[in-house]
Amino acid sequence: MSTATRRSPLTDWTLVVPFVALVALILSWGRAMPGWAVGLVALCLAGAVLAAVHHAEVVAHRVGEPFGSLVLAVAVTVIEVALIVTLMADGGPKTATLARDTVFAAVMITCNGIVGLSLLVAALRNRVAVFNAEGSGGALATVATLAVLSLVLPTFTTSKPGPEFSTGQLAFAAVASLALYALFVGVQTVRHRDYFLPVETGTPSSEEEHAEPPALRAAVVSFGLLLVALVAVVGDAKAVSPTIESVVADAGLPQAFVGVVIALLVLLPETLAAVRAARRGRVQTSLNLAYGSSIASIGLTIPAIALATVWLSGPLVLGLGPTHMVLLALTVVVGALTVVPGRATLLQAGVHLVILAAYLFLAVSP
Repeated sequence: MSTATRRSPLTDWTLVVPFVALVALILSWGRAMPGWAVGLVALCLAGAVLAAVHHAEVVAHRVGEPFGSLVLAVAVTVIEVALIVTLMADGGPKTATLARDTVFAAVMITCNGIVGLSLLVAALRNRVAVFNAEGSGGALATVATLAVLSLVLPTFTTSKPGPEFSTGQLAFAAVASLALYALFVGVQTVRHRDYFLPVETGTPSSEEEHAEPPALRAAVVSFGLLLVALVAVVGDAKAVSPTIESVVADAGLPQAFVGVVIALLVLLPETLAAVRAARRGRVQTSLNLAYGSSIASIGLTIPAIALATVWLSGPLVLGLGPTHMVLLALTVVVGALTVVPGRATLLQAGVHLVILAAYLFLAVSP
C-alpha cells in the first residue's frame, strides 16, 4: 500500500487503466472480435482487476483493519457475482453449473491457495506464522456452514430431481446465506473486532506499516475509480468469455473448468495482497482476506443468483459431486487443525497447497 500512501491516485497509473478498460468495453460490446482484439481486451481486463484492488487497498488503508479486508473481499465478490450472472444470462443450459463451479473454486482457492501461500511466506520469514485463532476459527466455521447449506445439501434434497434446490429451498438458502454473512460482518467489524486484528510478533515492521493513511479526498477518488474499474472488469470479462469457453472446449477440458478460470482471474490480485500482508508479518490480515472472500463469495453470490432466477431460464445446479464433497470436507478438517492453535508452520502451508493442487488437477482430469 505504499503507492497508495505516498502519492495521490490522481497521478497514479490506476487512474488511466479503469477508463481505458471502460473504453475497451464500449468498443467490444456485442461484437465478434478477432484474436488480437481479444488479447487487448484481456490485457485491459487484467489491468482493471489490478487497478480495482489497488483502489480498494487505498480505501482499506483509510478505514483500517479489519474493515480493509472487508472492502477487498466485497470488491472481489461483486466482480465474481456480476460475471456469473452475465455469463448465465447468455449461456443457456450449459451454464447451469457455472455458479456452483465458480463459488466452489473460490472456496478452494481462498481456503487452500491464499491460506497456504500466506502461511508459506510467513513461515519462511519468521519460522512460525502467528494469528488469532478466535477470529480465524469463527470465519472458517462460517465458511463451512455456508458451503454445506448452499453446495452440499442440494445433492441430497428430494423436492426436485437432481442436485437442485426447489424454489422454496433456494429462497431459504439465500436468506440464510445473507443472514450469516451479515452476522459475520457485524462480529468482525464491531462486536469482536479485536479477534481480527493482526497479532504483534515483535518482528520489525516495514516502512509501509507506518505510512500515513491517505487523505479523505484521495480515498473518495479511489472509491469512485474502484466502481469504474469494477464495471470495466465485468464488461470486459463478458467480452472475452466466449473465447475462454472455446479455448476450454478445444483443449478437451470439462465445462466446469470455466468456473475455475473465472475464480482464478478475480482472486489473483487478492492473493497478491494477502501474500504482501504475510511478508509484513500480518498473517491475520491474510486470513481475513482469504476467509472473508470465501464467506462473501457464498453469502452474496447465492442470494444474487436466487434473485436472478426470476428472469434467468434453465436449471440451476448447485449440488456438488462426491469428489468435490470429499475435497470440501478435507479442506474444513485441515483448516480447523490449522487455525485452532493460532500458529502454523511450513507443514500446514504445504498441506493446504497440496489440497489446492489436487483440486486443480481433478478439475482438469476429473
